[in-house]
Amino acid sequence: MTGVTDIEKVRAELDRYQHTLLDFAAAETASGLELQIRAHAAGDAVHTYHAPLHPRDLAHPQFPWTFQRYLYDCIHDYMVELFTRTPQTTEVSR
Repeated sequence: MTGVTDIEKVRAELDRYQHTLLDFAAAETASGLELQIRAHAAGDAVHTYHAPLHPRDLAHPQFPWTFQRYLYDCIHDYMVELFTRTPQTTEVSR
């Protein structure tokens, strides 16, 4: 994509994805760009996942493929973060 800013490039790529449980966005931050993932219809009870987007990744000739892998990895990490209890959780009381 020529003549397109990095944020436009990421948003155009995100427009190719639709998920039944999650919403995706890209935002500019003080340190660059970030991918944002949040559960729709969850309100403030569930946090938004923030993942940095590095300029080298945005410039990669295979950006759509590398971005897809990154998006899927971030979704996995986000889903794991949403556990409220796991066998590794230290339980104070039962």
